[in-house]
Amino acid sequence: MDFLRDFGSLGLFIHAMIDAIIFPIPAFFLQVSLSALNPDNALWLATLGFAGCMIGTPIGYLIGKTSGYRILRKFMKQDRLERVTALFRKHGEMAILIGSFTPIPFKIFTIVSGCMNYPLWRLMGYAAIGRAAKFYIVGLLFYLYGRSAESMVHSSLTLIMLGAGVLIAAGWLVARKVKRRRNAAKPSGALAEHSDDDPATAEAPALSAPSEDAAEVRSS
Repeated sequence: MDFLRDFGSLGLFIHAMIDAIIFPIPAFFLQVSLSALNPDNALWLATLGFAGCMIGTPIGYLIGKTSGYRILRKFMKQDRLERVTALFRKHGEMAILIGSFTPIPFKIFTIVSGCMNYPLWRLMGYAAIGRAAKFYIVGLLFYLYGRSAESMVHSSLTLIMLGAGVLIAAGWLVARKVKRRRNAAKPSGALAEHSDDDPATAEAPALSAPSEDAAEVRSS
């Protein structure tokens, strides 16, 4: 991270981009460090960090779609991987929203989304909401309070962001439940037609090891 800090705002842009792809250290820490050095530039740093993340998100998604299974297998066992994918299939939107607000490396969500064939446009939408809030909250605090915001960020900002993520996720769950009740009240024919038109209702496939038959077909 010290190497990227030497590049200033460009380093933050690069860090935020690779944070969504493969880099293990979240860009949050570099943003705080650079904003403390120059609080007047904090909002510009937030903009660059957000832009870098949004550029890196589809790249991480593509990596997950093409080789994410092999990457994830290096970090977790098959049974745990299956549980994670089952949870993501059921609560993917909530995971992305909450994860966008926390210091968890965002590559976890981009790679898993690609593995699960989660709609890219949905991933980009939820990432835009969460990451914009995270980058600009930090930037605004430093812009308003200067270097004194650093202690505020380290002491309570993570908890505040996590709480905000939980509130947004809860609001999403309520909206989804209301939508399901409205759909349940519709005639069955209209509901079936609606579900056929909505690609988001299709269930994403679970992650599993490539079968031997598939490997033989590819080798032939």
